[in-house]
Amino acid sequence: MTTNKKATEGEGLKKLFIDELKDIYWAEKTMVKSIPKMSKKATDDSLIEALNTHLRETENHVERIEEIFKLLSMKPLAKKCPAMAGLVEEAEEIMAETEEGVIRDAGIISAAQKIEHYEIASYGTLKAFANKLNLDRVADLLDETLDEEKNADKTLTEIAESSMTEEAMSIEDSSEASPRGRSRGSL
Repeated sequence: MTTNKKATEGEGLKKLFIDELKDIYWAEKTMVKSIPKMSKKATDDSLIEALNTHLRETENHVERIEEIFKLLSMKPLAKKCPAMAGLVEEAEEIMAETEEGVIRDAGIISAAQKIEHYEIASYGTLKAFANKLNLDRVADLLDETLDEEKNADKTLTEIAESSMTEEAMSIEDSSEASPRGRSRGSL
């Protein structure tokens, strides 16, 4: 590969990296507004605590991204992320369409984990790009956030597998046990 082609590819990768950084910046700023809505709609104490903890982390994620922009000698700029916008819209629909309680909590966990998985993929890719671009400090900052996103996802999984989910299943089982439930052709 010629030096000219490598330089062009490096510039292209840096442009893609910055574009993706703007995207996740918008996503994180959006989550700072969305997480409190989820927390307010949740009823399970461990879920509320996890959401509130992750809100504080998300505020730090925003600050880290701003630090990355500074390291790149750029003004922080957000670019609307259609994927995150869709995930947030889905979360809002779930909260609006489910009754308060364990089922809504399960829906919030589902929506939040989809968001976490998107963020994990984004930060993993950004870290790989930063490493390829020899942006060591930037890669370290992205890795810190990636670890926090993975931990948030793990916490949500633990909550989903806890007694809250067992309670949701018992609610479902009791509705299927009723004569009305059997007449609907339950399995």
